[in-house]
Amino acid sequence: MFKCGQDIGIDLGTASVIAYTKGKGIVLREPSVVAVDNNTGEVLAVGKEARRMLGRTPGNIVATRPLRDGVISNYTVTEKMLKYFINRVCGKFIFAPRIMICIPSQVTEVEKKAVIDAASHAGARRVYLIEEPIAAAIGAGLDISKPCGNMVVDIGGGTTDIAVISLGGSVVSTSLKVAGDKFDEAIVKYIKKKYNIIIGERTAEDLKINIGCVYPKIQDMEMELRGRDLTTGLPRTISVRSSEMFEALIKPAMMVVDAVHSVLEKTPPELAADISDRGIYMTGGGCLVDGLDKLLQEKTGINVMIAQDAVSCVALGTGKALDNLDVLDAKKRK
Repeated sequence: MFKCGQDIGIDLGTASVIAYTKGKGIVLREPSVVAVDNNTGEVLAVGKEARRMLGRTPGNIVATRPLRDGVISNYTVTEKMLKYFINRVCGKFIFAPRIMICIPSQVTEVEKKAVIDAASHAGARRVYLIEEPIAAAIGAGLDISKPCGNMVVDIGGGTTDIAVISLGGSVVSTSLKVAGDKFDEAIVKYIKKKYNIIIGERTAEDLKINIGCVYPKIQDMEMELRGRDLTTGLPRTISVRSSEMFEALIKPAMMVVDAVHSVLEKTPPELAADISDRGIYMTGGGCLVDGLDKLLQEKTGINVMIAQDAVSCVALGTGKALDNLDVLDAKKRK
């Protein structure tokens, strides 16, 4: 069945790829992991199937994340991954689709060009870029067209984007490479230092989701984990408490809080007053770490709200921005 090329919005994240098409909403949600055969260069698996292979592959197969810290670290693999996802979303098409991709707010021109080239070679007719905090604000249901300040903190897998938005654009913004992945790394280091046990990324992520916290919990929770003892080299099972996860995660969490603080310091006074009234909106999967909103609220004194569908906010905003593609095309032609 051939289709006319449709418009697709893609949240090209370090941890996952979410795709949105006009009229259908979110049509794809997959981990951004690719398994490649090193001998032939052939892609063996993409998404969930490839994620299951992380840390479990033989020598000739490598399961990798082609995006690191919000930008492309492996161009060839990213292109193959995008091609696979575009084909899954569109099927066979006569006209290639127009694609809008979101990028961190502080990327370089070279990094922007890498995203545009990868999407073009993967089958896009035309590629548009949108900054993640702006897409997140649109997805969270904020009216960014008015002359009043909205502050968005988007914590993804690789980057945290913080922006003050007014009249449809970023007034003050920053992007730091501390997000979900850094939280996982902090847990791996903590377990290694305290218990002399090495664990993988997936185990660390499970700990973060189930018992991780950055604000003291009323009830201390517990979870069992299995890792490799560095002394004996044998598998060992231990129990970890949420109070220990607090110790592991508080340092990267405070880096995010400090970045929010520095953006507020640079914000013009009129917009700062708006933010004080309207509050700070948090989006992205990383903001779901237990207590992060409470910690930010305590340190800034400003009301903090987590967006309704925090994980999908950026993709939803990118999808809503697709409605303006014809306007953008008309401007380019002029």
